[in-house]
Amino acid sequence: MSLMPKLRQELKAKAHNLKPIVMIGFNGLTESVILEIERALYDHELIKVKISSADRDGKESIYQAIASQCQAEKIQLIGNIGVFYRKRSD
Repeated sequence: MSLMPKLRQELKAKAHNLKPIVMIGFNGLTESVILEIERALYDHELIKVKISSADRDGKESIYQAIASQCQAEKIQLIGNIGVFYRKRSD
C-alpha cells in the first residue's frame, strides 16, 4: 500500500503532536514489542515508536522490519522516532 503524498503530509502533521506509544530498547525488536505495536496500530492507526539503537543503520533496519512485520505504512523516521500508519480494518 502506497500513500498519496497529500495524505502522507497530513499524517505527518497529525503525528507532530503525538507522544511515542511504544519504546524499543537495546534488546531490539522482540515478539512482545511487535504485539504491542500491532495493538497500538489497531487502537490508534497512527503511532510513534521510539527506537533506541546505537547507530543509524540499526534504527533504519528496525524501522523497515516494523513496517514489513506489521503491514504498516512508513510515514517518517526522524532521529530516534519512527511514525507508522495502518488503516483499521473493522
